[in-house]
Amino acid sequence: MTLNGWLQIVVYCGIVILLVKPLGGYMTRVFNGERTWLSVAFGPFERILYRVAGTSDKDEHHWTTYTAALLVFNAAGLIVLYFIQRWQGELPFNPAGMPGVAPDLAFNTAASFVTNTNWQSYSGETTLSYLTQMMGLTVQNFVSAATGIAISIALVRAFARKSVKTLGNFWVDLTRSILYILLPICVVGTLILVWQGIPQNLSAYTVATTLEGAQQTIAQGPVASQMMIKHLGTNGGGFFNVNAAHPFENPSALTNLIHMVSIFAIGAALTNVFGRMVGDQRQGWAIFAAMGVLFIAGVAVCYWAEAAGNPLVHALGIEGGNMEGKETRFGIAVSALFAVITTAASCGAVIAMHDSFMALGGMVPLVNMMLGEVIVGGVGAGLYGILLFVVVAIFVAGLMVGRTPEYLGKKIEAKEVKMAMLALLILPLVMLGFAAFAVVLPAGVAGIANPGPHGFSEILYAYVSAAANNGSAFGGLTANTPWYTVSLGIAMLLGRFFMIVPVMAMAGSLVTKKAVPASAGTFPTHGLLFVGLLLGVILIMGGLEFFPALALGPIVEHLAMLGGKTF
Repeated sequence: MTLNGWLQIVVYCGIVILLVKPLGGYMTRVFNGERTWLSVAFGPFERILYRVAGTSDKDEHHWTTYTAALLVFNAAGLIVLYFIQRWQGELPFNPAGMPGVAPDLAFNTAASFVTNTNWQSYSGETTLSYLTQMMGLTVQNFVSAATGIAISIALVRAFARKSVKTLGNFWVDLTRSILYILLPICVVGTLILVWQGIPQNLSAYTVATTLEGAQQTIAQGPVASQMMIKHLGTNGGGFFNVNAAHPFENPSALTNLIHMVSIFAIGAALTNVFGRMVGDQRQGWAIFAAMGVLFIAGVAVCYWAEAAGNPLVHALGIEGGNMEGKETRFGIAVSALFAVITTAASCGAVIAMHDSFMALGGMVPLVNMMLGEVIVGGVGAGLYGILLFVVVAIFVAGLMVGRTPEYLGKKIEAKEVKMAMLALLILPLVMLGFAAFAVVLPAGVAGIANPGPHGFSEILYAYVSAAANNGSAFGGLTANTPWYTVSLGIAMLLGRFFMIVPVMAMAGSLVTKKAVPASAGTFPTHGLLFVGLLLGVILIMGGLEFFPALALGPIVEHLAMLGGKTF
């Protein structure tokens, strides 16, 4: 590890922290329906959209109506995206003449982008047309991110409101997320990315002749617009096969910084939105602090493991860290930082191949996703994910002092705890359940590239990434087979929507409760004691659920390496 590496990490963290309050304040005004500097431009268009949809910003939804609208909207998106892929050979803006996508892969990709996972079992530049990339993938990048934000805002309202039955309007929250937050930032960001050299065109692929006389096809297209929303919306799907390691996706140190900051910007700021909407910004900062501790710990372990390198290589007289699979332009520190950022959020964009990380370095991205990606997390998903842990932590605190658990004046009772646990347990069930089948079925084992614990990690990582709606790939796993495309697609849908429904049910219960005045026995939820309790609950639950699987994969691989054996 170097001082320069740590300085880059500190600068990144500082930028994110500085964005939390101003962006959080702006988003609070947006979702409270207050006037913003964009209201003049988008206000009339917003009202037209509501009239077309048959709703208005005055209409409010019960949690069941809100959830039903969300599920129907996403189901429609799944169907539309599936058929765009299947019919792309007959549709325009296909200069490379790409045929329709196979049924199983089309299902996998549709499920992936609708769930904000953006797992890709294909090479984008050789599989999807410009129309599919724009009308299919980029559209879903916006609406899947907006869906996550809408759910988190509905849950925040459940804590902020008292003795009512409604959580807002899904269509209004979705529209405002796109019009006032995602779209303006992406327009400005896309222009900056184009200035930095990222292509944004509809031109045919360029065929160049090399110095040796060989023919080389240079893929291009509407890249910059997809890059901005894929990071800002924590989507992660790359226009090109090697994702953000491709020079057309990430040509400079500035674009790399923009990508990394974009991944955390909205998720981090939503903690401030939470604090503002419940009337106490300290509550949001406490949650942000818990996220920050887990993030810094992950960066430290990953950076240390990669900077230390392989002792077996050192024994040959070759010193230095592990540069295999790294982004050579940015070095070990930023490559490790990017890996932790992209898996702490549900982004999935990569600039380094996680399959080439040291065993413990590669374990950090795994752990980030196993914890439900609550370390900032996906836009919206990170906030409602960590609020589930908050409910469990408050319940544990109540048990310890023999008092009815309360959070922000709301009594946490049996229904809330049951819904929180149901939502939290769906992830290990899907991750470990599908991985267990894959390691014993011939169709699953056939996809691994390495024997032993590393091969197990490849399979485990795929299902963890899918169920956590991350989308990053460990690498080394041949996932474009019917078994993996179908099973991973199902895992994505279960990990997204089987978690959302209990979250919304919990929100529907909380919003009807009266506020209980604070007393001398009320457990304070804005100090270090609460932050420590929340961290303990997250780590203990994660350890109980996933340590056996980690022991069979990266942990035993690390111990074997120390004993002189690699895989």
